[in-house]
Amino acid sequence: MTEIQLAGSGGWVNADLTDEQVTKSKLVPNIDKHFLSSLEKLDTAKMSKHFCNQCNSEFDGPTQIQIEEQPNEAVADGLTLIERGQYTCHKCNSIIGEYRVFQKKE
Repeated sequence: MTEIQLAGSGGWVNADLTDEQVTKSKLVPNIDKHFLSSLEKLDTAKMSKHFCNQCNSEFDGPTQIQIEEQPNEAVADGLTLIERGQYTCHKCNSIIGEYRVFQKKE
């Protein structure tokens, strides 16, 4: 596990990631920046810190997670969106980042 800072649209989250997640979190391979949106839902136990741009505050521990919807919507051939949600700030409830969980049919 490697602790990585993951950028979101409204802040960042520090989390312990597997090597596979580290690779997936980089949208551009030769730029050293990692993104929340490129990963599926993170386990809150893996989050060590987060920062909210809205209230300009840093917190120890995980964000809140708010499930927006569970649509079970086919988005491509053999790929279904099963959950959409947000990582939110404990203090002001602003969105720090978003996630999507997909399921592949075999």
